[in-house]
Amino acid sequence: MSVAQGKNPRPLLEVRSLGKRFPGVRALHNINLTLMPGEVLALVGENGAGKSTLMKILAGVQPPDEGQILVDQTPVAIGSVADAMRLGITLIHQELNLADNLSVGANIFLGREPTRFGLIDREKIVHESRRHLASVGLQVDPLTLVRELTIGRQQMVEIAKALSIDARVLIMDEPTSSLSQREAEALFDVVRGLREHGVSVIYISHRLAEVEALADRVAVMRDGENAGELVGDQINHDAMVSRMVGRDVSRFYERTIRTGLAAESTGQSAESTGQSAESTGQSAEGTEQAASAKPALEVIDLVVPDHPTHKVSFHVMPGEIVGVAGLVGAGRTEMLRCLFGVTQPLGGTLRINGRRVQLRSPKDAIASGMGLVPEDRKEQGLVIDFSVRTNVSLASLSDKARGGCWINFAAESDDTIHSIDRLRIKTPTADQVVRYLSGGNQQKVVLGKWLAMNPKILLLDEPTRGIDIGAKEEIYRLMETLAAEGLAILFVSSEMEEVIAMSDRTLVMHEGEITGQLVGDEIGEEQIMNLATGVTSR
Repeated sequence: MSVAQGKNPRPLLEVRSLGKRFPGVRALHNINLTLMPGEVLALVGENGAGKSTLMKILAGVQPPDEGQILVDQTPVAIGSVADAMRLGITLIHQELNLADNLSVGANIFLGREPTRFGLIDREKIVHESRRHLASVGLQVDPLTLVRELTIGRQQMVEIAKALSIDARVLIMDEPTSSLSQREAEALFDVVRGLREHGVSVIYISHRLAEVEALADRVAVMRDGENAGELVGDQINHDAMVSRMVGRDVSRFYERTIRTGLAAESTGQSAESTGQSAESTGQSAEGTEQAASAKPALEVIDLVVPDHPTHKVSFHVMPGEIVGVAGLVGAGRTEMLRCLFGVTQPLGGTLRINGRRVQLRSPKDAIASGMGLVPEDRKEQGLVIDFSVRTNVSLASLSDKARGGCWINFAAESDDTIHSIDRLRIKTPTADQVVRYLSGGNQQKVVLGKWLAMNPKILLLDEPTRGIDIGAKEEIYRLMETLAAEGLAILFVSSEMEEVIAMSDRTLVMHEGEITGQLVGDEIGEEQIMNLATGVTSR
């Protein structure tokens, strides 16, 4: 029996009416949470539900804007990671925070090295490290370099490090995202052992089967708020999903343009979509052309290095918008990077307009008529300290150069003016430095860069992340318009409503594999969430 199941225990940790805002975003609102001694509390919710923000506040990474945190029923101020550690609260990030060029023992005591006669006591580090490693069942020499360990063993070193500071609350963020099944099962045993010894664990995971197996209690978050709590026999897949996705999506943006090619691709007739050939602007002849059209992009047995055991196959038709849904670690971004030549696949075939291509670099992808709007626009999509004009013209400089080597300033100016007008980029001049534009306008500049190339295929990775609702709707309308003009669009989004509203078809990924395809009325939150959590049939 765990400590949490003892008689009338008092909460070890409490969160009362916690709130957090970022510019233009309410990340947390009136959050309440309790954690008992020796309890495994699972925290679940969709991407963007506020889980990570809450955990960063508890770990001292970010301050709350309002509310109260209590430890042992005493109000505390957690202003730094050091404050949290003094209170016995430690966060193990999804991306492990170890120095791989140092030994296991050096990592466990990094920043807290014991000394003797003014020098680091290496003998004590080795002796104490062995004790902490044994507590997590890891038999490894403390002098071993961390880089020589598997990811699973590195995870155990992180836990041993937390226990070395007498952690009472261990926060684990997606701890099995990079582990094999065997390593994950070893981790589960460690978590159960920690519970029996009175250590409380907050376990964040999108893998709901793990939550069912481990959790004493489940707290569900949705849109930065509490969405329910489950205990004991209530903890099951359907109950968690229903609380995670319990929103009215009818208020969200709705597509107004559907192309004939998209309808043909989804296997739907004009009648089934409620549209006649006349309403889509296509004659019978146009419909025949749609039926015989080749996919703009065809992916056959693509093997992405991050998930080498799975093969990914799908297609996107001209004029079609295909959404890719999935949870953190599903492999969506990694797949797009392979398609754009940033990362080389381990196998598979790509065809663009029926022609087999080999994309060894982004340059090859661009030459094949493809553009990629990356997830991180500031780091990967823009040169942030360059002007709007320079950024819009970057991708097309060589194609439009005069004499093969001279910048075509006239073409650059025309493309920039056209992008500003068409995309309604709010900028005082074409020479405004992009850094000083809003997030939505920065995203439009990235889109303008690719549209200046007249691409046939557009890959969008989180196209509306970090932008306000008005800018989002402008991006959605642009996606519709581009699809209506025949552009094939493949987009990744962590916003469920966005996928539902914008997709002609939705591909759902789980751990590097496409677990299902949804079409038309099948595209719903619960259906997507089931597939995204690895349930291929219900």
